[in-house]
Amino acid sequence: MAKLFNGLLGVGVALALGALLMLVQGYNPLASYGALLQFSVADSYALATTFTNAVPLVLTGLSAALAFASGPVNLGQPGQLLMGALAATVGGLFLDLPPLLMVPLLLLLAMAGGALWAGLAALLRQVFQMSEFIVTLMLNMVADFFTIWAITSPLQDSTAYSPMTAPIAQSGWLPEWGEWNSAVVWMLAAVAATWFFLRRTRAGYEWRIGGQNSLFARLGGCPVDRNFVWVMLLTGALAGLAGGLVVMGGPHRFLRGLGANDGWDGVMVAIVANNSLPGVFLYGLFFAAIQSGALGMELITGVPSEIAMVLQGVLVLAIVASREALQQVTARLAVRRRVLERTT
Repeated sequence: MAKLFNGLLGVGVALALGALLMLVQGYNPLASYGALLQFSVADSYALATTFTNAVPLVLTGLSAALAFASGPVNLGQPGQLLMGALAATVGGLFLDLPPLLMVPLLLLLAMAGGALWAGLAALLRQVFQMSEFIVTLMLNMVADFFTIWAITSPLQDSTAYSPMTAPIAQSGWLPEWGEWNSAVVWMLAAVAATWFFLRRTRAGYEWRIGGQNSLFARLGGCPVDRNFVWVMLLTGALAGLAGGLVVMGGPHRFLRGLGANDGWDGVMVAIVANNSLPGVFLYGLFFAAIQSGALGMELITGVPSEIAMVLQGVLVLAIVASREALQQVTARLAVRRRVLERTT
């Protein structure tokens, strides 16, 4: 109940501050928010667009939340997404199999690309005791420059006017059912599988215990070092899967700027959700709704679409701040209750 209250409070504060900002700039908040809802959830097309836009946010959010909850500080989601997207693109350029084989194969390549990029940080941690926090951050920049080089030199489409690859084989395109892209199904499957693994398996229990107290986990017989490597690989695979789905479900090629800020937005989603996997899914949808509706808000009311970034930032600050405040209040009330029980 406290988590629900905290989330609703944060959303309310973010919307109120956003409305105040619009008023100061001379815009009508009610009309602006109405346009935002119209373009994000009002009809089936808008809802399908929101769910599709949520795919990379939810998957990179799952990656960050799973890592934070298990101990490692993996902040390499942007780079792992790019490497996963590049791996799927390379497979789609040089392979052409039947769709039933091609789609799963490209997704496996995407997951392998992200896992290997995260595994590099895990290897440096295990061999040289280098902080994965720093290494994953630095590898984001390396992945950015490497993928730019790849699409401007060996994989560049010579007929294009800007850096990009040629389209992947059509057998690797994700099928669509009307307005809905099947990337949403893969996202839902990943959420369910990750939740089941973390909450219903022995390895998931060991990961959660290691995230809460690594010394206790080690004394209890958990293979902490081995689990660290597996956490990094799995979280990298989730981010890589996001990149593969973006390529296979959208532009069907790797182009400059692919993924934009999806990796960092996913980290914000994990922070707001406090590493709760259902929370990652819900907040990922909420962030995607804001981003999807921002364009309509700008078209109809003239409010700059950048207001979506303001709302996201305020939402993160409001929820995290209110969470800390509620925890302090709860702790104080618990102490007072214990004192009264002992004195009476």
